[in-house]
Amino acid sequence: MNRVKIYRTFALHDTRKGTISVANLDEPYGRGSKPVVSIGISLKGEDEPDWKVHIPYENLNELLDSLTHIKNELRKTNS
Repeated sequence: MNRVKIYRTFALHDTRKGTISVANLDEPYGRGSKPVVSIGISLKGEDEPDWKVHIPYENLNELLDSLTHIKNELRKTNS
């Protein structure tokens, strides 16, 4: 069963109603598949996102490291 638990939804910068949602998705690829983090982007704030990406929990540390690296690099160039 495809169960979704949304943990956080926040405003998508530079849009009127856009949102980013972060959720856990159980069995995303059918019975017995491992859960993933689902990140959804909705440009108009609708329930169904316009774009989604599924990140296996096994890849979260690498993703977070990459995002932190990008954030730090941008901070250096904007200083």
